[in-house]
Amino acid sequence: MSAPDPVVEEARRWLRFSGEDIEVARRLLAEQPPAPRHACFFFQQAAEKALKAALVLEGIDFPFTHDLDALRNLFPEHGTVWAAQVDLAELTEWGVETRYPGDWEEPTEADAHRAESDARAIYDSVVGEFQRRDITVE
Repeated sequence: MSAPDPVVEEARRWLRFSGEDIEVARRLLAEQPPAPRHACFFFQQAAEKALKAALVLEGIDFPFTHDLDALRNLFPEHGTVWAAQVDLAELTEWGVETRYPGDWEEPTEADAHRAESDARAIYDSVVGEFQRRDITVE
């Protein structure tokens, strides 16, 4: 029996954290009253961690950033994460703008549902890449 590949294990860990963020966000959105501001933050975090899981798997170093477009741009243009046709600019905003008061509109429930869809698309594309490589996902 061979030792687990540390790169794969680290990528799985990032992906697990991503899935946990999606679950937390969904619970926040299901509360009455819902908490869309917090849900949007966790959906952004889920997308960020899923992208970082794929970067780890590819052996691509990444900066510590919340900019999802910057992270996606580190991949080859025709890779798996590009298949998720998601506009990451709005989702990126939720990584900062939801955390502090400012001159921006607070996210609505509709914003949170859109963030969920976008984060899920990124997460699913990364899971698909793991499966394509015959790597089990926890």
